[in-house]
Amino acid sequence: MNSYSSKPLPLTGMPPGIPYIIGNEAAERFSFYGMRTILTVFMVNYLWLMGNSAGERMSDARATEHFHHFVSLVYLTPIAGALLADLFFGKYRIIMVLSIVYCLGHGALALMGLAGEAGTWLVAGLWLIAIGSGGIKPCVSAHVGDQFGNQNRRLLPRVFNWFYWSINLGAFASTLLTPWLLEWYGPHWAFGVPGFLMALATLVFWMGRWKFVHIPARGGSFLRELVSGAGLKAIAKLCTIYVFVAIFWALFDQSGSSWVLQAENMDLKWLGVEWLPSQVQALNPIFILTFIPLFSYLVYPAIDRFYPLTPLRKIAIGLFIMVFSFVLVAIAQMKIDAGQTPSISWQIVGYVALTAAEVMIAIVSLEFSYTQAPKSMKSVIMSLWLVAVSFGNLVTAQINHFIQVENPVAGVSAVDSEISHGGFDGIVGTEDDILMRFDATGRPTDLRFRGREQLDELLGRVTSLIEGNQFTAPSQSEGEKIAASVLDPWGNPYHYRLINRNRLRLWSSGPDQKPTTPWDQGAILVIDRPEVREPSAMARFFDRIHPEQTWIDARRMALGLPTEAEAAVRGPSVAREYFVGGQVKLEGAAYFWFFSGLMLAAAFLFLLVAKFYRPVEYFHEE
Repeated sequence: MNSYSSKPLPLTGMPPGIPYIIGNEAAERFSFYGMRTILTVFMVNYLWLMGNSAGERMSDARATEHFHHFVSLVYLTPIAGALLADLFFGKYRIIMVLSIVYCLGHGALALMGLAGEAGTWLVAGLWLIAIGSGGIKPCVSAHVGDQFGNQNRRLLPRVFNWFYWSINLGAFASTLLTPWLLEWYGPHWAFGVPGFLMALATLVFWMGRWKFVHIPARGGSFLRELVSGAGLKAIAKLCTIYVFVAIFWALFDQSGSSWVLQAENMDLKWLGVEWLPSQVQALNPIFILTFIPLFSYLVYPAIDRFYPLTPLRKIAIGLFIMVFSFVLVAIAQMKIDAGQTPSISWQIVGYVALTAAEVMIAIVSLEFSYTQAPKSMKSVIMSLWLVAVSFGNLVTAQINHFIQVENPVAGVSAVDSEISHGGFDGIVGTEDDILMRFDATGRPTDLRFRGREQLDELLGRVTSLIEGNQFTAPSQSEGEKIAASVLDPWGNPYHYRLINRNRLRLWSSGPDQKPTTPWDQGAILVIDRPEVREPSAMARFFDRIHPEQTWIDARRMALGLPTEAEAAVRGPSVAREYFVGGQVKLEGAAYFWFFSGLMLAAAFLFLLVAKFYRPVEYFHEE
């Protein structure tokens, strides 16, 4: 016999189970955002060093694609969690079981590189986290609402604000700590500590089991309400809102991918401290902690005096603010594209706008969704809200997948030998063959193709210019003139692109004579200018407990690769990275301007949808 309370208590104050839910959410969000914060940086800078020998470094676009596919999966699995909760097991049991799955996922990430292929452990860990984290998401947020009845439902907006506040408290702490752990102690600790916090979150939730209201699964009644006219109408109406919420998340979650990668090319000194690129994400949760009470008690009441603020009007304003945040990072990227090193202040102001938009869109739409969901469909509606997050990340992932150009020799490997690829015509032995050389460890050492001689001549000229100009790359216009003065074997001029102050690309359209195809061939010149970095924020705080060298330097030394310390002794240099295909169609500032335009179009269209929406509220009876 179930002795748990199955309906809200007749209270006018705060339900007794709320502190356990808030404590659980703070620890769980530390866990999730801790691993999410470092995931992109890990895939680009660390994953290739996790094996017995150095592998191939993952490109920025591919890491961004994988990051958003993972986040998309995290927010897609809530559908399954919600259905299992509402049909069979109830929210509490689903949260407990999937929390254990969640812990196993973190364990898999912490074990990467200790046995087997690191990539296999990465995929397994991300899948388990996606199933665990995603499955409990709709149940936790709906579980919050289930604690309230008619007499205390006025407290629901305040609780959802504090619920979101706890999320960002955990996110803030982990965003500062895990990048520091990754830099000095490596992936095992950086992914292991969030796993420990997830186990703690599970324990806290279990401790509150006798304090919670356990709304039982509705089974058949749930299905009947789901397919009823009211149920289908509620879903259809909310989905029109969720389309625009999805576009918001397509931009917002890039603060964990494209914004982090952009920050690597910015001046990260702020408040007298040099920050790590992934630590800049801590601005979002710290701003949230400030903005939630600020908006609730000051901004909203002030605006409401002159312009009555409904939930839909708040969302509309937030969409336009989101446009502004991406315009700022697009302008910053234009400076990077010109070879400058803009201040991180551009992203800081961008985070102010991004966080304001989050308060007005994410929090408001979450609360609004709960009130618009029929009583037996709370978890399902919460899951549909999360599917909007999934869809937004899927949009970003697919765009990053689409802009990548295939590399025809990707995945080819050998040991101490040469391998020929048939090239554009697919026939080995013709003049457009691609020759790959590998050393005794299987590491690629050279890439040769038709036109390599002309390219090397051009690279030599540009390298001499860089070295004679204090290791400063030619401007875009200057580089285009130099590249155009040399013709490839097919009679076409070479191309030049300044990627940032340390990277530039020189390439030919190749034998097919078409731009951005798998048969482009060229090289990236990398200006290695070792600089003495000031300690990061966390490194300065913990300067007495971290090792003498970073994990990457220790790993490079173990694999026989040059370390940053050795590069500093050697001084500035210019290295060449030859390539065939594998570039991107949309890069630099154009990438951020594309998403700014997408958000602006969505914001204007939402005004029309909001005008005709008619809200209907549903609450559990006491």
